[in-house]
Amino acid sequence: MKKIVSILFVTAMLLTACTGSQGPPGPPGPPGSTGTPGNDGGLIEASAFEIDITFNADNEFAHTENYGFEVLASDVTLVYILWDTIEGNDIWRLLPQTVPFDNGDLVYNFDFTQTDVHFFLDGTIDFTTLGTEWTNNQIFRVVVIPAVNVDSVDVSNLNEVMQSYHIESFELK
Repeated sequence: MKKIVSILFVTAMLLTACTGSQGPPGPPGPPGSTGTPGNDGGLIEASAFEIDITFNADNEFAHTENYGFEVLASDVTLVYILWDTIEGNDIWRLLPQTVPFDNGDLVYNFDFTQTDVHFFLDGTIDFTTLGTEWTNNQIFRVVVIPAVNVDSVDVSNLNEVMQSYHIESFELK
């Protein structure tokens, strides 16, 4: 029995102590890589601004704003509305947002192109019957991010988007 244990021990030592050839090198890293492990070669930036809009019959309950910076055809625009402030903390919600009323629904919505973002009220409610708390001085934050990374971030959470894309402030328009 001692001989079998000794042979197994020696065999195990020989197999774990042996090394083979190095093998071929792996593929090169992405362009711009610094060679630092975990560094993917660059910081992906997002552009952002904040805007205060009053919706009324004169502007047909809509507003279009030029970005004021370059937006690539592959970029994605996200728009958040300041929904509430609780104990001094702003609560932001990703658009679209629906507010049900007895006489219909109000939807804060948007669409975008490569040159501008269009904010508008939508829904089944008569917008002229809305109180000013629903139409006046609505604060929106617009964030334009690269589409390639949109799945890696919880875009419904403005704080996470800001942290992921290193957004420290919003230009006021």
